[in-house]
Amino acid sequence: MKPDTLYNKALAFEFLDVEEGMYLFEHAPLTELMHVANEMRKKHVPHGKVTWQIDRNVNTTNVCIANCKFCNFYRIPGHAEAYITDIDTYKKKIEETIRWGGDQLLLQGGHHPNLGLQFYIDLFKQLKQLYPAIKLHTLGPPEVAHITKLEKSTHREVLTALKEAGMDSLPGAGAEILTDRVRRLISKGKCGAQEWLDIMHEAHKLDITTSATMMFGHVETLQERFEHLVKLREVQSRKPEHAKGFLAFIPWTFQDVDTLLARIRGVHNLTTAEEYIRMIAISRIMLPNVKNIQASWLTVGKQTAQVCLHSGANDFGSIMLEENVVSAAGAPHRFTYRSIQQAIREAGFEPQLRNQQYEFRKLPEIIEEQVIDY
Repeated sequence: MKPDTLYNKALAFEFLDVEEGMYLFEHAPLTELMHVANEMRKKHVPHGKVTWQIDRNVNTTNVCIANCKFCNFYRIPGHAEAYITDIDTYKKKIEETIRWGGDQLLLQGGHHPNLGLQFYIDLFKQLKQLYPAIKLHTLGPPEVAHITKLEKSTHREVLTALKEAGMDSLPGAGAEILTDRVRRLISKGKCGAQEWLDIMHEAHKLDITTSATMMFGHVETLQERFEHLVKLREVQSRKPEHAKGFLAFIPWTFQDVDTLLARIRGVHNLTTAEEYIRMIAISRIMLPNVKNIQASWLTVGKQTAQVCLHSGANDFGSIMLEENVVSAAGAPHRFTYRSIQQAIREAGFEPQLRNQQYEFRKLPEIIEEQVIDY
């Protein structure tokens, strides 16, 4: 294989196969990968701005029976620290979010054995009645799969009901690595790779916009990372013409502090900054049909994420007014609405506030400074 041939194929927005992508990842100079990915970014987002968001991750419950080996957040049913978030807590958190300039809740939880479809329908309807302007970026394919099993229903019926109740978009949560070998090792209680992909395809057919993720740097092989990317690309290529499909792809690194994977299996995140930047660039190259690539500052930090903006990424994600799951496994990084804009400017770009649909938002004239300990 010749790198120049593969670069030209990528710049023509043609699909590279697994072997071609792996060859570039392993042999291409990082500067060349960055250049190709950056040129592709310019074509996707010619305005040249770097987008960011203000939202809050609120957990419906911490009760989960999936037993993922990388998660320190969940509690088993009956645990003394188990909870289901009550409506007064939602009201307090949403009102804080609005004061802090946010327009959305990323609403996720666990595989609670007793929370079926009606629970989420009632919750979404109540939140929308109370705060009609708040967007609900909710659940994820594993939770949809769990609800579907509880209801003995279908993905389409569950997604339709959730959309009618107020779901605005579906996060790409629970993808991890989309091969069943990896999933059996780290997240056996979640849906398999094909079901995750099927749910996303069904969401696209229903005009529910989604995002896609990858958690890497644990037990997966390099080939499995590329199989993951190709599977996402295939789902995106099958979306109906009227659908937006995957609005963004967000690769992030396994956070290993005190996780079962680290303590029992000795699996640690050894991803270097260079490897993460290389993954961002190769993600842009392998996913020519996904417009937005997000750098995960939460897991890799400000400086690495800034370099990613010159390596194919065009989005800096959210300042995350609250985030409990990844933080529980050791992610230490934080931004405010001021510092995230400053970080983008330092990298040489103009910051642009957006919503979940990647539509530009005007920064609210008055934003209270966030004062919260979570």
